[in-house]
Amino acid sequence: MSHLPVSGPARMDGKVALVTGATGGIGKATVLTLAEAGATVIATDIAGDPQFESNKIVYRTYDVTSRDESRSIISETKKQYGSIDALVLCAGTISHKHLTDSTDEEWRSILDVNLMGVVNPVREIFPVMAEQGMGKIVALGSIASKIGGVASGPSYVAAKSAVHGLMKWVAKAGADKGVYASVIAPGPVETPMWESVTQRTAPSPNGNVPLGRYGQPEDIAQAILFLCSPASNWITGTVLDVNGGMLMD
Repeated sequence: MSHLPVSGPARMDGKVALVTGATGGIGKATVLTLAEAGATVIATDIAGDPQFESNKIVYRTYDVTSRDESRSIISETKKQYGSIDALVLCAGTISHKHLTDSTDEEWRSILDVNLMGVVNPVREIFPVMAEQGMGKIVALGSIASKIGGVASGPSYVAAKSAVHGLMKWVAKAGADKGVYASVIAPGPVETPMWESVTQRTAPSPNGNVPLGRYGQPEDIAQAILFLCSPASNWITGTVLDVNGGMLMD
């Protein structure tokens, strides 16, 4: 019989969560949502301090493309707080360039942030969570990886597809150790990153999204809370589509 608990309320009281990409639209909403659910949140980003107004949120500068920084922040967080119960990977960047217009530099940049920015913290936190006997990892994927792009180019689609596969591997490898891993695959969400490409080939919410509106960061943050909390204690290795019905699997 597994030692892992059955599912419970979507609360994070007494838990510690580490969030990357914390100054972005979805990242910031996630930090606030997890804190409101009771978690102590280590909010990280490569950018400056966003001045979160909560004593449950601590901001740290962190470059996810660096394995050394990944090792350092996870080690320091574990030492200071005793555990890291959830890792949420929101750091990302996008490109809209067509395959024939894309450059090697662009591919390296997109893959470095979107893929290695997941690989680096995950491979450092995996043994920590395994030793704890419990921990949840949630990565931001994308509907783009399932339908071949929305307003993004092939480098973004490829990176997010790799994230989906990686997290399934982590879920299988970590299942008997209490390490959960899943993906949230958002549809179009109104964030600064999305707005940077909406003047190109963005879908109309009325024509492409059955629920009739684009997503908001809070729509994704609440789904992330579900996967981080005890509410999802019998879910791992899943790709949860949060897209207003734009893709129905």
